[in-house]
Amino acid sequence: MTRLAFKDVFWCKDFTANVGYETILQRLLDGRKMCKDMEDLLKQRALAEEKYGKELVQIARKAGGQTEINTLRASFDILKQQIENVGNSHIQLAQTMKDELKRIEEFRERQKELRKKYESAMDRLQKNKVSLYKKTIESKKIYEQKCRDSDEAESISRTVSSSGNPKQVDKSRSKAKQCKDAANEAEKIYKQNIEMLEKARVEWELEHVNSCEAFQQQECDRLAVLRNSLWVHTNHFSMQCVRDDELFEEVRKSLEDCDIPADVDHFIQNKRTGTNPPAPIVFESYYDRCSGSSNGPTQAGGGSMKTRYFSSCKIISNRFANLLPSHGGSTKNLSEHDKSTPPPKGEKADGVYASLLVDTEEVVAGCSTPQDYTVLYNYTAQNDFELDISTGDIVQVIEEGQDGWWTVERNGQQGFVPGSYLEKR
Repeated sequence: MTRLAFKDVFWCKDFTANVGYETILQRLLDGRKMCKDMEDLLKQRALAEEKYGKELVQIARKAGGQTEINTLRASFDILKQQIENVGNSHIQLAQTMKDELKRIEEFRERQKELRKKYESAMDRLQKNKVSLYKKTIESKKIYEQKCRDSDEAESISRTVSSSGNPKQVDKSRSKAKQCKDAANEAEKIYKQNIEMLEKARVEWELEHVNSCEAFQQQECDRLAVLRNSLWVHTNHFSMQCVRDDELFEEVRKSLEDCDIPADVDHFIQNKRTGTNPPAPIVFESYYDRCSGSSNGPTQAGGGSMKTRYFSSCKIISNRFANLLPSHGGSTKNLSEHDKSTPPPKGEKADGVYASLLVDTEEVVAGCSTPQDYTVLYNYTAQNDFELDISTGDIVQVIEEGQDGWWTVERNGQQGFVPGSYLEKR
């Protein structure tokens, strides 16, 4: 099928009309509006993707899960990390759409400048053609009127010549000659206007053809750019869906390794409190206790009250001794801890835990030396337990949490920050 061209099908028989050119120009203006509509679509979609990505990152960073243990805890941590990765990928997609939006805007402005150039030339030639046309028509009317006057004067001159009056004959002939000269001058002006109009028409026609070719090329370029933009836009979202699925596939793999019996066993092994239930409380007669032996009344399970009391004290002493640091392999007894100093002013002792003393120097000696790390990314604290950090800051890592949140110190302040934001110096 033969391709149609603007220059072949957008003419008009009316000499002063410019319907074909105006039709093409309107099409270009409609195309410009379509470019703006495409820009608005990309802009709104980019804003939505950016907002969605940032919300996913915030959700992942604020998610808890610190109370879970073992394999399910690992799966939950991977889920949080992948949600944050998905959010970052959507933020990156938003930036890609913004870049595409900028390219379309630049293309639209280039087309506008080129269109204005041809539009200005066509407007100038169209106005000149219409002006010369009106002038030619007016000169034609004058020429025709002069011709009619000349014919009338010639007819009168012939009539007067037949009457034989010399004065009237000379006068009529003189008038006929003047009318004839005026008709010849009008004819000359009319022909000059015709030549000028033809020259303007030819120039307008050439410019019309050039404008049609340029506008058709512009229309083809616009359609190609928008079609390619839509295609790329669709591919971006398809790739984003695939990328999201790949990230969540890591979560599915971790869930396959989640072992429920192992998690239960892990909890039992780390949190077990004992295998024997408490002994039953039996009735003790006051009179039997007073009249009994020095060892006191016996219990149903065997042994005296006094023996059971001191046994319980020994158990408590051993439990708290495990909380205290060792000194040369020996363990302080409960009586030594009973001599501990009272709590500092402003602090309230709470039961038996408040009376325990811990050697500060030994505790510090048991801790690992803080390491210096460099901050890679900015982070704003989301609550009172977190710490604001900026790119390039030097912080000391106090503790590396298994959940990805590390305890750091900067300028005398401590708080939690994402461990992935730090790099060891």
